[in-house]
Amino acid sequence: MAEEIRQNDVASSSKSRSFWSSLRWIPTSTDHIIAAEKRLLSIIRTGYVQERVNIGSGPPGSKVRWFRSSSDEPRFINTVTFDSKPDSPTLVMVHGYAASQGFFFRNFDALASRFRIIAVDQLGWGGSSRPDFTCKSTEETEAWFIDSFEEWRKAKNLSNFILLGHSFGGYVAAKYALKHPEHVQHLILVGPAGFTSESDAKTDFIAKFRATWKGAVLNHLWESNFTPQKIVRGLGPWGPNMVRKYTSARFGTHSTGQKLFEEESSLLTDYVYHTLAAKASGELCLKYIFAFGAFARMPLLHSAPEWKVPTTFIYGYEDWMDYEGAQKARAQMKVPCEIIRVPQAGHFVFIDNPSGFHSAVFHACRRFLTPDPDNESLPEGLSSA
Repeated sequence: MAEEIRQNDVASSSKSRSFWSSLRWIPTSTDHIIAAEKRLLSIIRTGYVQERVNIGSGPPGSKVRWFRSSSDEPRFINTVTFDSKPDSPTLVMVHGYAASQGFFFRNFDALASRFRIIAVDQLGWGGSSRPDFTCKSTEETEAWFIDSFEEWRKAKNLSNFILLGHSFGGYVAAKYALKHPEHVQHLILVGPAGFTSESDAKTDFIAKFRATWKGAVLNHLWESNFTPQKIVRGLGPWGPNMVRKYTSARFGTHSTGQKLFEEESSLLTDYVYHTLAAKASGELCLKYIFAFGAFARMPLLHSAPEWKVPTTFIYGYEDWMDYEGAQKARAQMKVPCEIIRVPQAGHFVFIDNPSGFHSAVFHACRRFLTPDPDNESLPEGLSSA
C-alpha cells in the first residue's frame, strides 16, 4: 500500500511538473534538454555513457572565472562517450553554432564501429552549463571556448586524439589545435567557419548590401547580438512549432540529400527546440567572432603558416561555406592537408549524406585505421579539391 502511494505521489508530482512546465512562456530547462537528448539517442544501437564533466569555475590562474561570470560555482561540459572496441583511436566531435552534439545522431553507430567516439556540448550550449556570457573581445571569446575545452580534456585525461569540428565548432577546433597541437593527432574540419574575412574580394556584395537601409538594420541587429535563438524564445509556447517548420524544411522538403525519417524528424525537432530556447550563453559569441555576413574577425587563413597538425577538410557539394578558403589555407600550410567533397550534401553533410560523410572520415583517418594507408584511394563518389 505504501509503495502504491509513493508511486501515485511520483506520478502526481510528474503530472504537476508537466502541467506547470506547459504554462511557462518558454517551456524548457536543462532537464528538458538532457531528456530530449536521451530520446534522440534512443534510436542509436551503440551503447553510451552520458556524463557532466566538471571543468571548475574558470581557467587556472584566471581571475575572471568563465569570463566575468558573477558566480564561482563549478561548470560542467555535457559529454557522451560511446562503446568501442579495445584500442580504437579516439575521435572527439564538436558541434557548430546553434547546434549540440546530438546533431551527429546519424553518425554515432557507424563511427563507433572504428573509433572511440566522444561527443561534447561546448560551454554555453546544449546540456552543458550556461554561464552568463559577458566577454568583451574576440580574444576573450575565443578563450571562453578554447580554455573550457582544455579544462574538459584535462578532466577526461585525454591526449593523442583526433579532433573533429563542424562549422563554428571547426573554428574552435582549429583554434584549439593551434594553441595545443601536442594533444591532437589529426584535425578534421567539416564545413568550417572562419576562413574568410571582410577584406576578401567576395565581400563586395555584403558591403553594398550594408549600405542599404535593410542592410543597415540587419547590421545593427548583428552588432547588438540579436541571435536567432532570441526569436525562438520570444515566441514562447509557439517556439516549438517554428523549430518544427525549420527542421521539416531543411532536413525534409528542401533537403540536399537523404531526408530524415518521420521519427528522426520528430526527435530532432524536440531536441533542437530545447537546446535553442534555453538560457542564452555561448550563442552570444556571434558578434565577437564574426562580422556581419559571417566573416571572421580573426580569420584562420592568417594562421595557416603556423599549422602544426595534419588536417582534412570535408565539405558537402552544396555547402554554403566556401572551400576555396581551405584551398588558400592549404597553400600556406607546412603539414599534410587534404580537402574532400561529399555529393548530395549541404552544410550539414553528416545528416544529408551520412554514408558519404563516414567514408570521408574513415579516409581522413586511414593512417590510424589501416596497415597500408599510402595505398588507400579516395572512396568512390567522393572528390578531392
